Amino acid sequence: MSELFSTSERTSERIAPTATLHVDVIADLICPFCYLGKRRLDHAMRAVKGPSEVSWYPYQLNPEMPAEGMSFDEYLSRRFGNPASIQPVLDGLAAEGRRDDIGFRFDRLTHVPNTLPAHQVMHLAEVEGAAQSTLADALMQAFFEQGENIGETDVLVAVAGRYGLAADDVQRAVDDEQSRQIVLSREAQVRASGMVGVPGYLLNRRLLVVGAQSTETLINAFDRAMFGEGDDAIASPALH
Repeated sequence: MSELFSTSERTSERIAPTATLHVDVIADLICPFCYLGKRRLDHAMRAVKGPSEVSWYPYQLNPEMPAEGMSFDEYLSRRFGNPASIQPVLDGLAAEGRRDDIGFRFDRLTHVPNTLPAHQVMHLAEVEGAAQSTLADALMQAFFEQGENIGETDVLVAVAGRYGLAADDVQRAVDDEQSRQIVLSREAQVRASGMVGVPGYLLNRRLLVVGAQSTETLINAFDRAMFGEGDDAIASPALH
């Protein structure tokens, strides 16, 4: 595994134009590390000159979250005890975000949603052939930068509507029990595979990258997934 963390220089030419890359992203839409990881993945994908595709798998950080969600302050208190103790972490995330063109505005967060409806809309995007990755970025931006409650259907309708999903379809997806069960089943599949944190990236179904890794590490991992031998994993303590 040590070579996966090599600091030697890699360039976009190292990714051959005839190689194929498939990325399965495992993420929650209210995970700040997932937002960082998403932007770094975008940067890394620009190094891939051949065909590539990205699919998204749901993961709920808070599967027991009430349907209506809870206040941000209550969430911090329950998860971390003294909310003031988490401020240095939030400040650090904001600094990291600026390096990846993310404007984290934790001061705007008043509510932490149940993300199951948002994952159902992500599933709708997949079914409809819409750009899942673009929608994921927009939902994370709405939450982390605008402070919007992405657990509310009207917010999901507004955001998804900008990417070609009709309001009626979004409403049906959120209300549909079959959609809900599909998302929960896919999440259960992810958890059964041993995932205990996000973000995660399964590359060509053979190499698992875990954590908000750097763009360079992701490019190295793409290289390994397309040209290397054997299964392996890159792990990081930076899990939410």
